[in-house]
Amino acid sequence: MVGSLIKAFILMTFVGGTGEHLDWFKQTKEKLLKCKGITEVYGVFGRWDIIAVAEAESVEELRNLVTDKIRSMPGVQTSETLLVIF
Repeated sequence: MVGSLIKAFILMTFVGGTGEHLDWFKQTKEKLLKCKGITEVYGVFGRWDIIAVAEAESVEELRNLVTDKIRSMPGVQTSETLLVIF
């Protein structure tokens, strides 16, 4: 992948009650969009609470984004990263 960015979908769940959900989502969305590499953030219904779209120059850069930034955010309980292959 020389010269192209790696794209991924990062799926997240959070710890919190339903009354806290909207405020938490708004705050988390703002924090995520400030992270280098995050291009889009969506709140969703279902198994996951948030889906973020990320772009990185390498798998290592993507890993650092997920482990150092996303998983350390208050309230984030779990995450799963899906690499885009085509």
